[in-house]
Amino acid sequence: VELEEVNPHLRGGRVGKPFKEKPHPGSPDPRFEPRSPRPRRSSFNTTRALANYATEAVISPEKWERMMAANSWNPVELRDNRYNQICHLVSAANGAEDFYSTEDHACRSEGIELAKELDYNAAAAWVGHPYFDVIDNSTDFETKICRMIAKLGIDTGDRLLTNSRKLKFLVNGPLPSDAAFPPYQDFDVVHNYLQTNTPKMQTRLRKRGQNGHWSYIHTIRKPKIRNQVVEVKTQLTHRDYINMLAQRDDSHFTIFKKRRCFLLNNQYFQLDIYREPSHPRCKGLILLETYSSAEDDQLKKSLPLFLAIEKEVTGNPQYSMFNLSLREEWTTTSKFCHALQSAEEEANAAGKLNGVKEPRLTNGV
Repeated sequence: VELEEVNPHLRGGRVGKPFKEKPHPGSPDPRFEPRSPRPRRSSFNTTRALANYATEAVISPEKWERMMAANSWNPVELRDNRYNQICHLVSAANGAEDFYSTEDHACRSEGIELAKELDYNAAAAWVGHPYFDVIDNSTDFETKICRMIAKLGIDTGDRLLTNSRKLKFLVNGPLPSDAAFPPYQDFDVVHNYLQTNTPKMQTRLRKRGQNGHWSYIHTIRKPKIRNQVVEVKTQLTHRDYINMLAQRDDSHFTIFKKRRCFLLNNQYFQLDIYREPSHPRCKGLILLETYSSAEDDQLKKSLPLFLAIEKEVTGNPQYSMFNLSLREEWTTTSKFCHALQSAEEEANAAGKLNGVKEPRLTNGV
């Protein structure tokens, strides 16, 4: 793992050289880890990056656009392909004000309100990155650092325990106007499932981009190990992506989405809006995803109030993208996946579905 820290003065620590740990020459790439391996670099606690940095802190939007064009830059390359993961550590000025001070600090001069504004802009600059985590001040500082380390997938054994989990919610349409959202980034996302030698494993390709600029990811999901699903994610070139499309599984539809990413209440959200062509079960489907360790009551307060959230569907196989993309009806197919589990567990789960009419997942129904 190679970490790169940019302008750490909002963090509250001393300014020093970036911490870098070179990977072992024999290390496999990508790594295996329960949620999402990120084999290249990670950046944390950046200040004023990309367009926000250029347009709000240094130059006008017009000059920034001219600079982008003159250097053949695009946001997908600068933001998404340069770093595998972004961890933003929220400033002590936002949620830990008692620990925020400008005394004896060589590079921090901002008052609390300005520091809050700069901290939000620093986080907002990375909105849209496919692996963006916000580490807030809901815990003490040591635990905060441990949470950041855990997000990077560094195995520290029993010393680190985290209850952060992926959450998924069904959202009723129609969506509010764009003005109701905080600053956001929209992406076109295309998923294709590939053929595998065993039903106990899933593999898929993801194409994600803006304005004709794309990034490509190959994902393999394996059965649970110690109650954790193992995912291996590898970033691909365009050529590799095209070659691997030849292995597409024709029993699945290609999934088309518009993905809207935004930051609200120090929480990072992804809103997936399913598009046609697709199976009728996906018509009008809108799903909201986030990662959180908050309890139910606290979590409800952090959810976007401007969205009509119907219910939580975390872990519900009827909202699994693998099952949603199946061409066959769920009541007749043998490929419906309740979970990546043993053959005996899969058979028991399948028995529960027999005789049950497939629910229609049209949004709001």
